Amino acid sequence: MDALNNLWTLIQYFILGVVQGVTEPIPVSSSGHLIIVRELFNIEARGLSFEIFVNFASLLAVMLIYRKDIIRLIVNTWKFLFKGDKAAKSDFMFVVYLVIATIPVGVIGVLFGDALGEALSGTNVVGITLLITALALWIIRNLRGRKQDGDLSTKDAIIVGLVQSIAVTPGISRSGATIVASMLVGMKKETALRFSFLLYIPVSLGTAILEIPEIAKDPAMSYLWAPYVVAFITAFIASYFALKWFMNIMRHGKLEYFAYYCVVVGILVLIFL
Repeated sequence: MDALNNLWTLIQYFILGVVQGVTEPIPVSSSGHLIIVRELFNIEARGLSFEIFVNFASLLAVMLIYRKDIIRLIVNTWKFLFKGDKAAKSDFMFVVYLVIATIPVGVIGVLFGDALGEALSGTNVVGITLLITALALWIIRNLRGRKQDGDLSTKDAIIVGLVQSIAVTPGISRSGATIVASMLVGMKKETALRFSFLLYIPVSLGTAILEIPEIAKDPAMSYLWAPYVVAFITAFIASYFALKWFMNIMRHGKLEYFAYYCVVVGILVLIFL
């Protein structure tokens, strides 16, 4: 009997890992989908440490895909700051704008993150926020911006950062919110996508570092380490391929498909959950 229970637990966490991995890069809200799946399968993986754990897996997948951009930005920032290389200024400023855009969600996350997560984790909230996500994606479906990496401004970074802070609400997609905001301030799709996912790195990494003490104290880590590892591996693999797929979708301008999806899921959640 224990063997069957252990197997079912592994299957449940495998499902959560896949859901996290697939939905983190695409604009449909991974946190909202994790809440939905937990309700559907009656899974009690509600600890913050688990969400941080699988989010870190998605972070590694994003960093792997954008590794060349990350290395270029680090190298050129070093060149500009310590060697005065003016040709590297554009990449240095891109990093500055990423830092600026990180500040609002960092402040809100530190001050109100846990409280908001608990207060807004109901399925009704997820259903409503998925409909809001759908509306936002529909609004920008045909936008064609002109701003490239070197054309961004402090104002653009502040706007994107403020909108990203709204995504602490389950059902509001972080990638969706930042891509919508980036395109509304005039970024090209490629720039909006890159800015959104490079912005995900400091946010996710900072959250993981801040929560290390809580993760270390979480009793679930001692007896659920195997399911956590399964969820971590599946989240990493699923995030990698989901982001690759989403990048292709963005190139072809088919964001309205995600709007349709969010409408259908949001309505079903409101009706049945």
